[in-house]
Amino acid sequence: MRVVFMGTSIFAVPSLVKLKQSGHQIAAVVSQPDKAKGRGKKLSPTPIKEIALSLGLEIYQTNNIKSDEALANIREWDPEIIAVASYGQIIPESILEYPPWGCINVHASILPEYRGAAPIQRALMAGEHSSGVTIMYMDKGLDTGDIIKQTVVEISDDMDHGALENMLAEIGADLLIQVISEIEQGPIKRTKQDDSRATYAHMLRREDELINWSDPNIKIFNQIRALSPMPGAYTWLDDGKIKIFLSRVINEYVDGEIGQVVSLSKDGFVVKTGDKLLEVLEVQKEGKNRIKAVDFLRGYKGITGKLLGI
Repeated sequence: MRVVFMGTSIFAVPSLVKLKQSGHQIAAVVSQPDKAKGRGKKLSPTPIKEIALSLGLEIYQTNNIKSDEALANIREWDPEIIAVASYGQIIPESILEYPPWGCINVHASILPEYRGAAPIQRALMAGEHSSGVTIMYMDKGLDTGDIIKQTVVEISDDMDHGALENMLAEIGADLLIQVISEIEQGPIKRTKQDDSRATYAHMLRREDELINWSDPNIKIFNQIRALSPMPGAYTWLDDGKIKIFLSRVINEYVDGEIGQVVSLSKDGFVVKTGDKLLEVLEVQKEGKNRIKAVDFLRGYKGITGKLLGI
């Protein structure tokens, strides 16, 4: 089948790679523009651009997929189907309605739950014990199209955003290839979403990254793993920002102020939260590398009794 693939982030990479390996004809790849990164603000290609170039595929980047130019390109490529994974822009009806077999999307949740931009992070923040991938037909709504196939997975306590995203990306890629092959053979079953069960995974905000030590320890634990490895949940120590990437819940009560480092442990240090305790295991100071908390403590003496978040 002749396919146009649209994607931007690392989540979309396995889908493009497996689409190429499947033998389907990829007419072109559409991605968001390169972004400035680092202190030097050097332009960095999107993960999909990098892999597309390595595979010898035509790449088209635009910051306005609704433009006349974008639609003209779609018509020139003349896809039978458009496959989308973590693209990052609202695709107009003029493009959605162009290919005869429609546009299908790889979405990292079990729809209609967690529609929107950040389904993996929001599921982890909510402490969900399961997630999954949905392949859906796209329509003009936000992740409201008919469901084609779904795969449910368990979320283990040691999974952070990076680990869960990698797993769902691989599952989604396999599911995408399966769906395209089935569509190629003829009409495929589609199931309307139950809008009454819909929840929304809103885009992450800056305030989502700041740890509130008054929260229960399990909420902070889930916040930390939802934001690891990027962008990282943070707190304040000695007027400097410190990010926390790995933690462990300790269901014990001790005296002390909320946000206080109450003790050291074999693997890090222990902080009093709004209810119980949280052990901090991996951190990063501003301008430094991510390191184990025990290594951080070798260069920081007297942390016990300090208040975080002030």
